[in-house]
Amino acid sequence: MALNTCVIALSFGRNIMTMLTYPPFEYPQAHHIAGVDEVGRGPLVGAVVTAAVILDPTQPIAGLTDSKKLSEKRRLQLAEEIKLKARCWSLGRAEVEEIDQLNIFHATLLAMQRAVANLAIKPDFVLVDGNRLPSLPMPAQTVVKGDLRVAEISAASILAKVARDAEMAELAVAFPQYGFAQHKGYPTKLHLTKLAELGATPFHRTSFAPVARVLKAHEKNH
Repeated sequence: MALNTCVIALSFGRNIMTMLTYPPFEYPQAHHIAGVDEVGRGPLVGAVVTAAVILDPTQPIAGLTDSKKLSEKRRLQLAEEIKLKARCWSLGRAEVEEIDQLNIFHATLLAMQRAVANLAIKPDFVLVDGNRLPSLPMPAQTVVKGDLRVAEISAASILAKVARDAEMAELAVAFPQYGFAQHKGYPTKLHLTKLAELGATPFHRTSFAPVARVLKAHEKNH
């Protein structure tokens, strides 16, 4: 097991089932292991954001888990602790234009490549959440449910989520009528209603079907 294995603190109850369903991850034999995760594949607006994190085994962080299972307050607390204690961390992103040009799948892989390339320390091995691996210049593997099983991936998911949520908060100020602070760009009923009423912003992904339908409808009406 690698030296920088970090135990993920799990609460009693629901997460115990996760432990039973997904056995403890066996780390590769490597010194600097980076975890990578993404946030923002599903939304209709904004960039897809990824993060890469190399943790410090001498500074464990309690409570790391999938960012979606944490309250906003707890995510923000952990994000600051990760930035303070990690050996290094970085963000990568693919903009709306790249998503529309490449498609969300390839744009996500590109954002992951950028996150890894931005790390101040070159990792010996990269662990990526999910089952699709970007092309990287070092050994790497995917980990299904990695944000629940691998501390480095959990940390990456938290940093990516906090970064993207902050961008949505900025969009909410620029376009208050869309409710971005509430739905974070995901295709909720509120978002779809406002999209139909107001049309798309310059930050909407025109290649996504709900946005494309609205653009087509507005073209017919004008």
